[in-house]
Amino acid sequence: MVVATFITAIIVIIGSMTGAGRWAGYYPPSIWSRIMCALTFVRVKVRGKENIDPKTSYVFVANHQGAYDIFTVYGWLGHNFRWLMKKELRKIPLVGYACEKAKQVYVDNSSPTRVKETMQKAEALLAGGMSVVVFPEGARTWDGKMRTFKRGAYALAMEFNLPVVPLTIDGAFKVMPRFKKFPRPGSIILTIHKPIHPDADGHNLAKLMADSREAIASALPE
Repeated sequence: MVVATFITAIIVIIGSMTGAGRWAGYYPPSIWSRIMCALTFVRVKVRGKENIDPKTSYVFVANHQGAYDIFTVYGWLGHNFRWLMKKELRKIPLVGYACEKAKQVYVDNSSPTRVKETMQKAEALLAGGMSVVVFPEGARTWDGKMRTFKRGAYALAMEFNLPVVPLTIDGAFKVMPRFKKFPRPGSIILTIHKPIHPDADGHNLAKLMADSREAIASALPE
C-alpha cells in the first residue's frame, strides 16, 4: 500500500508539472484507490452511474463515514473531479504536495481572508469546467450517523448555477471508522443520486441543502 501510494504520488506530480494535470489529478489516483481496496479485501458496488454525464460539471456532495470514502469516490465515481479537502492533509509527506500540484483545493477556515481564497480557487476550477467533490459534514462521523451539513459546497453550486449530485456512501464506517487505525474487509455501496438542477431563478440554498441531505439519507440503513 505504501509503495502504491508513493508511485501514484510521483506520477501525479510529474504529470501535473508536464501539462497533463487534468489527467494526472484523477486517473492515477482512481487506479490507486482500486488497488488499495483490493489489497485490504474491500469490495465497492456502484448504483446510479447512469444519473451523471461525463461532460457535465457538477458539485458532488457526499456523507463522510470514514477513510475509505476517499477510495470509494476516487475509484468508482467515474467522473473527473477535484476535492475540497482539509488543509491538514497538506502535511502528509509527498501525498500533500501531489494533491497541491494536481490542484486539489485545501480548505482553510482560519480567517475570512483564507476562506475567501479557498472559495476563489474552487471557483476557478468550476469556471474551467471541472467538477468538485465535497464532504459537507466537514469531518468523518464518530458514530456512523450524518453530522450537520455546512453551506460552502452549496454556495459554489449557487454561484455557478451548477447541478448538485448527492452521493451516499454506505459501509465505509464498518470498514474503517475514524477511531480505528487499520481497516477490516467488507463491502461499500456508492449510490449516485439524480442531479438537483437549479430552477429558473437558480438554487434555493435551504431547499438545496435539505433535498441533498434527504437524498443521501434515503440510501442509508435506518
